[in-house]
Amino acid sequence: MQRDHRPYFIKRACRQFEKIYVNHFIRPQLSRLGEGFTFMRPWCVEIFGQPIHIGRCVNVVASLDRKVNLSVWSDKENVRGIHVGDNCLICPGVRVGAGLEITIGDNTMLASNAYVTDSDWHGIYNRIVPGESRPVRIGENVWIGDSAIVCKGVTIGDNSIVGAGAVVVNDVPPNTVAAGNPARVVKTLDPEEKTVTRAEWFGNLPKLNADIDRLDRVMLQQNTLRHWLRYLLFPAPGD
Repeated sequence: MQRDHRPYFIKRACRQFEKIYVNHFIRPQLSRLGEGFTFMRPWCVEIFGQPIHIGRCVNVVASLDRKVNLSVWSDKENVRGIHVGDNCLICPGVRVGAGLEITIGDNTMLASNAYVTDSDWHGIYNRIVPGESRPVRIGENVWIGDSAIVCKGVTIGDNSIVGAGAVVVNDVPPNTVAAGNPARVVKTLDPEEKTVTRAEWFGNLPKLNADIDRLDRVMLQQNTLRHWLRYLLFPAPGD
C-alpha cells in the first residue's frame, strides 16, 4: 500500500472537501443519500438518470482510471431504478446500469470492475430498440468479486459470494459460492456459522469516526507540510 505523505490537517481538509463536493454535486442527482457516507474521489463518480437511492454508511471508492458509474436508462413509467442498501461498499470501476430495477441489499460489497445490469440494452433482432429488462435483486451481505458480471433477471441470495470474473445468468441461492462462466454453485456455506457483516463496523458511527480520526493523527504525525511538498515536487525512491 502506498504511504500517505499528507500531514493530518491536509488529509482532514481533503475529506471535508470530498463531503462538500458530494453534497453539492452528487446528492442533488440522487433520490436519496443516507448519512455517514464516504466518497473517495467523488469527482470520479458518474450519476445518470432517476431514481437512484443510496442508503446510510455507504462507501464509494473511485479513481481517475476506474470511475464508478450508476445509471438509469429508461423511457418507461414507474421505473424503480437503483436501490443501494445500508453499509454497502462500491469499489473502483463498478458499473450499475438499470433499465427497470436493480436492488442491492444491506452490507453488500461490489469489488473492483464489477458490472450489474438488468437489461440487454439492444434487441436480439432489432438492434435499435432497448431490449428486454428484468429486475435484478442482490440480497444482503453479498460479495460480488472482481470483474464479475450480474445479468438481467438474476436474484442472488443473502450471504452469497460471486467469484472474480464470474458471469451470473441464473439465480444464486443464499449461503453459497458461485463461480465460472456461466456461474455455478461451487460451494455451500454453513448457515449456522456466525457471519460478521459491515453493519457491525458501522454500529456506532460517532465512535467509528473518532477512532478513524485518532488513527489518522497517529499514522500521519510525522508528516510535515515541507515533507509533503517535497514528495509532490521531488519524489524519491522509497516514497
